[in-house]
Amino acid sequence: MTLITDITSRNADTEAPLITPLVERWSPRAYDPTAEVDPAVIRTILEAARWAPSANNVQPWRFIVARRGTDAFATVHDAMLGFNQVWADSAAVLIVNIAEIVDPEGKARPWARYDLGQAVAHLTVQAQHEGLHTHQMGGFDAAKIHAAFDLDANLEVVSITAIGVLGDVDTLPDPLREREVAPRLRKPLEELVLVGE
Repeated sequence: MTLITDITSRNADTEAPLITPLVERWSPRAYDPTAEVDPAVIRTILEAARWAPSANNVQPWRFIVARRGTDAFATVHDAMLGFNQVWADSAAVLIVNIAEIVDPEGKARPWARYDLGQAVAHLTVQAQHEGLHTHQMGGFDAAKIHAAFDLDANLEVVSITAIGVLGDVDTLPDPLREREVAPRLRKPLEELVLVGE
């Protein structure tokens, strides 16, 4: 059994000092299939998302919280593409991240996806602070989730977040296991900042 016991080896090699949850955050695929997340901790993570900034404070984010072992979890898992299904079933929780892209009067909310992204980022950092790990996914059938949960037409399924406790790397297929332990890389700031210092 290969657990990543030296978590510091996964820490970000930053070019400037960051808060601990950001340094320690990474996106594993090997989760402990027996670990559960306390409902109070899930509530805390969602509270962090609730307090994210949004355009005109409209808070256009919505979430489906699916705990492992529930019908909702099975429904979300069944809508994933195969490469995500391989590992995501061991996560303790799957959260479907949804943007309200049209307001109740029928007017488009052009910043809804951006605002949802901020809420999910807050959720992710809080989860890390709580000793959990998250992995964002885009490989899923959005229409299938939309239909299964009978979502309103003004809602768009944007991403899914897996949340859980680190598990055995050896449970992953070879290509995913190699990615799990590979060095973490980021482009240098000089490539990302187009104007300014």
